[in-house]
Formats: sequence, C-alpha cells, structure tokens
Amino acid sequence: MARNYRITTPMAALFLLLLSLGLPSSLAYRPGDIVPMSRMGQYHASRTVWHDMIGRHCPIFAVNREALIPIPKPTGYTGADPYKISFQVGQEKFYVPWLFVINRKSSEVPMLEMHLRYSGADLLGVTAKVVDMPNSYVELHPDIRKQFWDQQIWPKHILVRYTWEEQSEIDVASGFYVLFGSGLMLSFILSIYVLQSSRDKLARFVKETVAESSLPPGGVAKVE
Repeated sequence: MARNYRITTPMAALFLLLLSLGLPSSLAYRPGDIVPMSRMGQYHASRTVWHDMIGRHCPIFAVNREALIPIPKPTGYTGADPYKISFQVGQEKFYVPWLFVINRKSSEVPMLEMHLRYSGADLLGVTAKVVDMPNSYVELHPDIRKQFWDQQIWPKHILVRYTWEEQSEIDVASGFYVLFGSGLMLSFILSIYVLQSSRDKLARFVKETVAESSLPPGGVAKVE
C-alpha cells in the first residue's frame, strides 16, 4: 500500500534555511581566477555599449599585476575634447566611474591604478584613479609615450596596475548579528512547528474523548 509523505511548511522552511547557510556562493573566486571586466567609452555625447575585455587585460584574483589595455579610436574623434572610459568589474559588476584618459590637461602619459578589495573568495569592492605613468616605466618603454601622443596611431594603450588588498574574514560584530538572526529564525520556525504539532495532538485527543463519551451502553461507536 502506497503511503503519502507530507512535509509541513515549518519543516520545509527550516530545511531551506539550513541548505542556504551551507551552500557556497556562486560568485566565489579562487586565487589565479580571471575576474571579468567590461569597458565603456564616451566622447562628446557619443557613448559606446559595454565591451567585454579579454582575459589578459583583466584582473587576476588576489594577484598584483600590470596590463596594457587597448583604447580604440572613438567615433568622431578630433582631438579637441577629452575621452573618458568606465569599467564594470567582476561578476558582481562593481562600477568604476568615468576616468579621463585622453586630453586630460596633462603632458604626461596616463596610467590607471585599480585597487581591489577581497575577503576569502569574495570580491568586496573596486576603486580606480588616473595617475601619471612613472618616468622609470616610460624610460623602459619609450614607444608607449610616442604612440600615445601620435594622433595617427590607434588604438592607444593604457597601462593598468591592479593591486589587491585582503581584508580580514573575522568580523566579530557581523558574525554576532548573523548568528543572532539565524538563531531567532530557527527558534521561530521550531516554535511554529511545535505549536502546529501540539495543536494536531490536542485536536485528536478532543475528538477521541468526545467519541468515547458518546458511546451508547453496550454499543461501539465508530471514530471517523
């Protein structure tokens, strides 16, 4: 004979809560993983769509490194106005605001410094700024300066320096709040389950008591 098993709502909620606490984040990274990044550019009122960057131009999780990223010639470029770019970093799509890279009122070749914060396997945030490329690097790679200022050579190449900062995974206050909230949730779910179970038992007891009290002398009552 087949039996039907029914999972009560509180038990199902308890199971889902425990399952969610035990599952790892789908956005988790490992050291050496490529962190995806997209680029957008704007010149005058013309703005490009987001373009995915190839792996060798992207950050590598928890690895300090440098990369030369190409900047394509914008539509309608005349050299009279600045050209700015923006980034989205990681699967979380952390947004990096506009950075002026061409015609930024400086005689030095620009370089981007991108600072990434992480904890464990999670990317926490990204900041970036434009600085002058160090003279020591320009001296080692003189072609970069020449090509950058030549209006006939495109794409331009911008050096990006990726630096990573690890933050402690131990956050006492946050951990306390998470444990306290989880405890409250578990207590609430268990109390609902206990209350529902007690109510079912009480209803059954009352039903059986009423049935026994209504038995006729010498007869047998049928309990539905």
